[in-house]
Amino acid sequence: MNISLTLRQRQTQTRTFLCSILFVLLFVLSGCPASVEPVKEPLYSLPNGFPDINFPKDNPVTAEKIELGRKLFYDPILSSDKSIACASCHKQELAFTDGKIVSRGVKGELGSRNSPTIVNTGYAEHLFWDGRASTIEEQAFAAATNPAEMRAVESVIDVRLQKDSAYSIEFPRAFGNGTQPTLRLAMKAIATFVRTVLSGSSRYDEFIHGATSALNESEIRGRDLFFSYRTQCGDCHSGYNFTDNQFHSTGLFTHYFDQGRYNFTINKSDVGKFKTPSLRNIALTAPYEHDGHLPTLEAVIEHYNEGGKDFINKDSRIRPLNLTETEKKDLIAFLNTLTDNSLLNNPRFAKKP
Repeated sequence: MNISLTLRQRQTQTRTFLCSILFVLLFVLSGCPASVEPVKEPLYSLPNGFPDINFPKDNPVTAEKIELGRKLFYDPILSSDKSIACASCHKQELAFTDGKIVSRGVKGELGSRNSPTIVNTGYAEHLFWDGRASTIEEQAFAAATNPAEMRAVESVIDVRLQKDSAYSIEFPRAFGNGTQPTLRLAMKAIATFVRTVLSGSSRYDEFIHGATSALNESEIRGRDLFFSYRTQCGDCHSGYNFTDNQFHSTGLFTHYFDQGRYNFTINKSDVGKFKTPSLRNIALTAPYEHDGHLPTLEAVIEHYNEGGKDFINKDSRIRPLNLTETEKKDLIAFLNTLTDNSLLNNPRFAKKP
């Protein structure tokens, strides 16, 4: 009886041991590196604390489209005489502005407005200083076909792109087999690339995310003043991108030859109103305002300190601030902390080698 029980116990132990070995082998095999898919690099880098980008349903993001858009952004093939590209007015080293009072187009044609940055425009509700475009695709097409900018004729550019051997391969790769290159699709690719040009890694961002030593005393005083009720700067330059995406008259003039938002809405209350620009990388994007007539940050601060000029639609928050010289310097010191140096040399945003 005891021997029989011992045999049965041994048989049970053997079966248990063999099952354990089998389980371990199955576990090891299931974790074999050969069966694990490689980790894909993200299509774009989202700054800490920023919401995700909403790509249009009719223009979803893909790696191929981003790369095509990046190439086209720097290619003068889209302008009438192949002399300028999108990048001519949006230079990476200037936070994607051009450093000019107003932009210049084909044959040096003088524009009427200062070139705004393309950085973080994936979050914009309205494009252009007057907000007449609602998507980056629409904005890009308008700039390409504007006689004072790239002066592109759609039918001409379509043929030019279709004759290009490289683009005849790259457009189908981005938009599907059988797709022929066109100016409209080029704008979709450029818009996709532009949505990935994101910036949110400044010293200010380090500070708000816990690195309290990232700002010095003057910069902290400037930050406190910026967000105070006394200046109300942070009312319009609000949120993670330092803009409310709205339109305001800040009393730049007593008469507006460029009537701003009114040109689009034909609403008298919009005369002299322009879109609030983001202040990110503001130290790199001089000159300032929609017409570039304020050359420095010092000039900008002085304008707001004086309360602007009398104008019927001037925002009520634009009033004399009576800042001291130290306070002005503190505000400028704070604005300089919004520079994201990684933006300026990020290879993802540079011209393809």
